[in-house]
Amino acid sequence: MILQQIIRFYYLFVIIFNITDIFFVISRSQLLNFNSSRINVSDSSLIRTSTYYKNASALLADLLNDYDMRLRPGFGGDALLLTLDIIVDSIDAISEVNMDYTITMYLHQYWRDERLSWSHHYHINDIILSEEFSQYIWVPDTFIANDKQSFLHDVTEKNKIIRIEKNGQITYGIRFTTTLACHMNLRNYPLDNQNCTMEIENGYTTSEILMHWNHPNAIFGMEKIIVPQFEILGYQTLNRIARTATGAYQRLSLAFHFKRSAGYFIFQTYLLCIIIVMLSWISFWISHEATSARVALATTTILTMTTIGIGVRQSLPAISYVKSIDIYLVVCFMFVFAALLEYAIINYSYYNRQSKLCENKTKKNKRNKIAKSNVMHYGTIISDKNDNNRSQSPLLSLIPFSRYARKRTNLTIPHYPRFISDNKLWHRKRLKRHENLNMKHRKQMIKIHAQWLHTQTRSIAGSVHVCDVNLIDKNSRIIFPLTFIIFNICYWGYYTIIQ
Repeated sequence: MILQQIIRFYYLFVIIFNITDIFFVISRSQLLNFNSSRINVSDSSLIRTSTYYKNASALLADLLNDYDMRLRPGFGGDALLLTLDIIVDSIDAISEVNMDYTITMYLHQYWRDERLSWSHHYHINDIILSEEFSQYIWVPDTFIANDKQSFLHDVTEKNKIIRIEKNGQITYGIRFTTTLACHMNLRNYPLDNQNCTMEIENGYTTSEILMHWNHPNAIFGMEKIIVPQFEILGYQTLNRIARTATGAYQRLSLAFHFKRSAGYFIFQTYLLCIIIVMLSWISFWISHEATSARVALATTTILTMTTIGIGVRQSLPAISYVKSIDIYLVVCFMFVFAALLEYAIINYSYYNRQSKLCENKTKKNKRNKIAKSNVMHYGTIISDKNDNNRSQSPLLSLIPFSRYARKRTNLTIPHYPRFISDNKLWHRKRLKRHENLNMKHRKQMIKIHAQWLHTQTRSIAGSVHVCDVNLIDKNSRIIFPLTFIIFNICYWGYYTIIQ
């Protein structure tokens, strides 16, 4: 019984082993067939790629065979037609100090060289090659006439591309950054518009090469350009011929129209100047006796305006004509300086005049004492003041001159002082004594009268100035702001119309 079971397990094992071996053999044969098919496909692809490379290499060898890169296409015949277009990548900076601007762009040139055309035998429509191939074929010597400094981008390789089509049409593109000269008119700065151009020329005369823009799509990428402190109003392409001593040359021009954005300058310069000018007006509300406060405020505002002016001039070239911002800075400086000058006038009128008034009063008192002492020898004065409580001339205090005295001195005595007399005889004796005065004494009295008039005039003038000190400040509070507002209306109105 046991033996029969062992025999059964043995037959079962032999059957399973045979079945497994059959499946293994079938799978292996299928795998070999699949690999052989892949090898056949890969071999055919490699054969075709190798053939394509051989054809391209043979094509390039045929193109460069007997090719003279020193001669332009169509040498000895008609002028070669060279077409250009530009893709503007960025306008990086516009400098007023150096009078230039920096631009990064792609320059594409198109021309046809029949020596680089091929037949349908090669089954290749076009070839794109690296910049090294440009060393073996003729390329136009195009340059930018107003270039200051340029460089070709070379990350990771030199940014050049050459594309050759079957009919010999060539596309040659380069990417570079250049700094171009731009002659700016800064008379209206910073409320100005500027035109900056790019002048593209070629070393061949018009009898050899004719250049023109690839219209209607000659300039690309301008809609996405953003320039700091400027707004691009537009651009224009021009085509003209420049005649020199060596011949006539084709020149293509690209003109950019810029408008300066005044917002930066309004906040950084104009608004600051307005605040400084208004700050100087605070002194009109400060008492004229607070000398240190008013002088310190005026000096600070003047120094601040000077600092602003120096900062503006450092950001501009040293040009001879007057700019718009110069006019505004000078006028603001004049307003600030006028505020200091106004206080100087007040200080002179108040302190200087007051001290002189005191001095004149002292001199006047001394002169009156001398005059009264001289008069007392010849008459008794009842009063030396008129009804208005003003001092009378010492000469008017005398007894009236006789007809002879009035004729010699040519004096008109408006009022006669009154004398106390005891009787008519005494009065006559006094008149007779007065007529006998010698000429020397009359001259002395006339001199005293002239000095008295001068003293009275100076005292009246001094009193007027002292009374008008506060009136000057009150008028300045109205005149200064009103004048400054009128100036700003005229200034901004004029330059707005110009723009």
